[in-house]
Amino acid sequence: MSAWTPTEPDLSGLTAVAMSGGLDSSVAAWLLARQGVPVIGLSMLLWDHSGVEAHGRCCGALDLGDARRVAGQVGIAHYTLRMDEEFRAKVVDPFVEDYLAGRTPSPCVRCNTWVKFDLLLERARRLGASRVATGHYARILPGADGPELHTALDTAKDQSYYLFELTREQLAASLFPLGAMEKPQVREIARTAGLVVAEKGESMEICFVSGGVREFVEAQVAGHPERYAAAGRVALAAPARLTDAAGNRLGEGEPFYRYTVGQRRGLGLAAKSPLFVLAIEPGENRVVVGEAQDLLAPGLHGERLHWIGPPPAGPVEATVKIRSRHPGVAARIHALGAGRARIDFAEPQRGVTPGQAAVFYQGTRVLGGCWIQDRT
Repeated sequence: MSAWTPTEPDLSGLTAVAMSGGLDSSVAAWLLARQGVPVIGLSMLLWDHSGVEAHGRCCGALDLGDARRVAGQVGIAHYTLRMDEEFRAKVVDPFVEDYLAGRTPSPCVRCNTWVKFDLLLERARRLGASRVATGHYARILPGADGPELHTALDTAKDQSYYLFELTREQLAASLFPLGAMEKPQVREIARTAGLVVAEKGESMEICFVSGGVREFVEAQVAGHPERYAAAGRVALAAPARLTDAAGNRLGEGEPFYRYTVGQRRGLGLAAKSPLFVLAIEPGENRVVVGEAQDLLAPGLHGERLHWIGPPPAGPVEATVKIRSRHPGVAARIHALGAGRARIDFAEPQRGVTPGQAAVFYQGTRVLGGCWIQDRT
């Protein structure tokens, strides 16, 4: 596969590369600079990871050091932007609120929507840049109504799911140099270039959570109770009642925010058939469990519906992914007004999880998506 080359008609203006200190963003910066594109590197200090020594912690001190070293190797200016207050307000607080509301959040989507392609783009423009480049595995292609978001050619690394809330205006001011490349090729480029991150691994965890989600949620509420209105309406840290769908008590478990829809492990219940989490009811401090077939849903209700292009006039036939690694299912999308949607699946699906995103595809193109409220 050939290396990436610019396809924009004019990349003579300054491009700011979002440099996390990881392999992908480092190679993105190297590729752009090698093509003669004027580039600066921007890193964001998003979260205090005091006492955490591992790399891969949301632009922590060690990763920012790697970003600076790569910028030096590439020969570009590098700036560190402190954005921890904005990150807390836009990503961390909604993450905690979602768990307190019985939802399973997708913080990477919010980070892309509100931080990397909104706040960071604004800061980049203050520094004279006209666009932001990142190491995301996705593609931006020209379309009849403006730029379109498409899946990466490396389907195993595709990150388009996490970018569904971007607008055409944001896409027009963004570059994804790795979208037409495969991960082994990216690492080989880093090795050939001698970049200090060439052998660096990837973090698969929620980058700002050190330890378990339960401990993180409890620590945030205890340290900042004024930030979380939902904390006063739920039984924080109390064992949840585990019941069947009819309300029959089966036992006690962990606090309700320890669970997610579809979960099987860790229920601690003896049963003839495997049990799974079907629903989470924070107000009742209840977790409803049932058998595998009870997880099947014919569709879902969504909120905060977003179309990247012009909104369609009627129902849309598309492939819908209800989580990042979901293979997708044929579905019909009905816009109901006020940002609400109903999605009818061609075949019932397991694990429709409130708080996750439902993202719409036609072929490789991302049409948009919504946030899952509940199953139909």
